[in-house]
Amino acid sequence: MRVVHVTNAYAPRSGGIRTTAHALGRGYRARGHDFVLVVPGRRAADEEHEWGRLVELPGPVVPGTGGYRVLLDVLRVQATLDGLAPDRLEVSDRLSLRRLGGWARRAGVPSLVIAHERVDGVLRAHLRLGERAARAVADRHNAGTARVFDRIVATTRYAATEFDRIGVPTTHVPLGVDLEAFHPLPPAGSGPSSPSEPSTPSEPSCLSGPATLVLCSRLSREKRPDLAVDALRVLVGRGLEARLVVLGDGPVLPSLRRRAQGLPVDFLGHVRQRERVARLLAEADVALAPGPVETFGLAALEALASGTPVVASSTSAVAELVTDDAGRCAPPEPQALADAVLDVLSWPVHVRRAAARRRAERFPWATTTQAMLAVHAAPAPSGVTR
Repeated sequence: MRVVHVTNAYAPRSGGIRTTAHALGRGYRARGHDFVLVVPGRRAADEEHEWGRLVELPGPVVPGTGGYRVLLDVLRVQATLDGLAPDRLEVSDRLSLRRLGGWARRAGVPSLVIAHERVDGVLRAHLRLGERAARAVADRHNAGTARVFDRIVATTRYAATEFDRIGVPTTHVPLGVDLEAFHPLPPAGSGPSSPSEPSTPSEPSCLSGPATLVLCSRLSREKRPDLAVDALRVLVGRGLEARLVVLGDGPVLPSLRRRAQGLPVDFLGHVRQRERVARLLAEADVALAPGPVETFGLAALEALASGTPVVASSTSAVAELVTDDAGRCAPPEPQALADAVLDVLSWPVHVRRAAARRRAERFPWATTTQAMLAVHAAPAPSGVTR
């Protein structure tokens, strides 16, 4: 079976969707299937990688996105799909690429779209629409999306909610994490240990010493990285010796630097080396996931796999990943997030680190791949004609 995945959210410094596409490609190929990823680029290109084939089509840069490009020439994308002759089509964009659902219907190719974002949340964040107006626009758009694709795949219950309210069924497929690349550091002075192996029961909390917080995120408006900086300000004001390490780049970086003036914040930019990202996550005491409309939170899951508990916004899908013993969830407000950080830091280190790792171990990429292949193998939903 040849699976073709088309997305716009793919750039040298992109995160979650890029990681997801590569992981799915590896999983599909390991099971004997072909995988082709079609993305926008500076120029046309066709390359083979260990995870699959990458086809780039020319697409302009979208202003204010930090380098993301978009496939505007949908006719060229459709012609490319004609040449690739997929057996299954996956799309990770509900805006400019929605017309690909119509191509799939005409070609007799089963299709699905993965809901990586909440349309109503994006509208509120970028267009400053009120909740009622954002829901009305999102409902119309999502109804149109459901009409042209065979299936909607939602990675969390939160992502599925905006389809639930208009009566559109979704298929739940959680994303995964590389449990070998992301793992806890062994206790100081010891050799390699089991990822979930606790250290001594007498190990103290971090309230008696410096605490390192980490934010691994694209620095864009909807991700609300400002909340991480403001939460640090609250913590420092309460006398906690803490610093914040920010991994990521994006359009709000200049304003975020200004906001962090006078605070112990290290901006590391986009960290390309995966091993360094994994180590920085594992070295932190708490990972912050403040985005109020996050629909999954791969960076949060990678932190959990690294043995680092997560403090997340209670309004986002990350709340579905964070159990009581692997972190805390709080309203997306600086005071509430700071309170949650202090709560987590009061727990014995070995307890919270072991709990974080155990939680992540429930989300291997192999499970995601198996679930996606099951979706592709299932008959077309009732009412879908070919």
